Amino acid sequence: MPAKTFLTWKWPVHTTFMAMNTVYLLLGSNEGRREDWLNKAIDLLTKDCGKVAARSAIYETAAWGKEDQPDFLNMAVAVETELNPREILECTQAIEQQLGRQRTEKWGRRTLDIDILFYDGLVVSQPDLQIPHPYIQERRFALAPLAEIAPELLHPVFRRTITQLLSGCTDPLEVRRLTR
Repeated sequence: MPAKTFLTWKWPVHTTFMAMNTVYLLLGSNEGRREDWLNKAIDLLTKDCGKVAARSAIYETAAWGKEDQPDFLNMAVAVETELNPREILECTQAIEQQLGRQRTEKWGRRTLDIDILFYDGLVVSQPDLQIPHPYIQERRFALAPLAEIAPELLHPVFRRTITQLLSGCTDPLEVRRLTR
C-alpha cells in the first residue's frame, strides 16, 4: 500500500492577520448632481477604504442646521475594512476633497459629505474624531437610512438600537425614501 502524502503549510514568520472591522458611514450631498456624487463616493470607498457590504436606499431631506440651502440626498453604507478609525477619517476626507468638497461654512452646501457614524463598538473621543457620531440620536436623516441596513446595531454609549433611537428621535424634518 503506497504511503499517504499530506500537504503541509507553514505560515511565514512575518505573517500578521488583519481584523476586519465594520464602519457605518452616512453619505450626503446637496450640490450639483447629488445622486452622482453618492455613487462616485461608493466607488471610491470600495477602491480606497474597504468593501461596501451594505447600502441603504437614497433619502431626501431638507437641510439640517442651516436651512437656507437645497435639500440633501443621504444614504447609509456599511464598509468592511482593515483600516483603523483614524485611517477611515483620512480616507473619507480624501474622497470628499477628490469629489470637490469645499469646507467654507459649517453645515453649508457640499458636493459630498461623509460622516463616520459607528466603527464596530468603539467609542473614540478626539478633537477631530468622535465615534459614534455625537449628533446621530438627533438626526432623523442619519437614523432612517441606517435603520434600513442595521436596525439592531447597538449604540455603545446609549445602549439603544438604531430602531429605538429612530423611534425616539424628535427631529421634525421629514425624511423621504426615494426609489432606487
